[in-house]
Amino acid sequence: MRKPTLHDVARAAGVSYATADRVLNARGNVAAKSEERVREAIRALGYTRDLHAANLSRGRLYNFRFILPRGDHSFFHRLRRCVEDEAVRRRIDRVAITIDDVPAFDPQALAESLGRIEPGSCDCVALIATDGAIVDAELERLKSAGVFVITLVSDAAGSARHAYVGLDNVRAGRTAGRLMLLGHSGRAGGVLAILGAYGARDHRDRLRGFGDVLAEAGGQVRLVRVAEGGDDPDTIYAIAADALRDAALTGIYSIGAGNRGLFDALRERADARPLAIVHELVPHSRAALEDGLIDAVIDQMPAEEVAAALDAMRALSDAHPLPPGLGEIAPAVFLRDNLSALPPAAPVPGSLHP
Repeated sequence: MRKPTLHDVARAAGVSYATADRVLNARGNVAAKSEERVREAIRALGYTRDLHAANLSRGRLYNFRFILPRGDHSFFHRLRRCVEDEAVRRRIDRVAITIDDVPAFDPQALAESLGRIEPGSCDCVALIATDGAIVDAELERLKSAGVFVITLVSDAAGSARHAYVGLDNVRAGRTAGRLMLLGHSGRAGGVLAILGAYGARDHRDRLRGFGDVLAEAGGQVRLVRVAEGGDDPDTIYAIAADALRDAALTGIYSIGAGNRGLFDALRERADARPLAIVHELVPHSRAALEDGLIDAVIDQMPAEEVAAALDAMRALSDAHPLPPGLGEIAPAVFLRDNLSALPPAAPVPGSLHP
């Protein structure tokens, strides 16, 4: 059975094709009774518009912008590559994607980048949020000007964006906490947590989830130190090397990036290292897992995140409901034993550390 067309809708409603088209595209100047007949015909026939064909006929081009952290970290490179891959893949759907770079954990730079976006210059912007009133103010300005806002990986205030796409970072932290408890097998212990920045909501949420699980288990495994490493390998090396001098340290949870420094410190204590859990399966973390320097990697599947973000951007631009399950991307947990199911990780050009 063929799908009903707009011609069928017009015929059933007893109006011209032009009138049915005006109702469908909300262009106004249609009598209320005629508009109601068109809408009733749409419901009765089960008509759904072919957006791809409609966009082609109107020459519609979707202008989407991603604002991504700049830095010599494999995860940021991996995320950018996912956006670039999707940009090529979606050209057939008349989607144009622009990427702007900003320094990581810099709310001023992020706000300035958002401030350069003029209403009408793009349909939707996706960004990795950094906490700050100046950032929220720019997001709210864009929303009020009709630009849709998607937060990716790390969220902003709910009032400042239309949707969040990514992990439930509290749940990801709880996953790390559960792995840490399992690794201790009922023994007492003390854990160091290293985050990139307290200003990154995703890092704070992971830390909260991690601490909650340890506390709920009775606190036998305790969070004894939390350090801010700025995702900088040298800083993280200094933090880890200092902490590893304490023989009572039984676990390390690295919440952010810059883990090459952690791996260097662990390599110096390879004979008696603590349990170690990190985020993001990038070349260096995969190698560390294969070499037995760390015990688990929690990966947020950036290719899925970027694809879901673009689906949400299209839905918002087309005034369609957001896809179900948005923001509920489940983290993947990799151990040394289940890496064989994955192809070898390709090195990221120009990247030195995860």
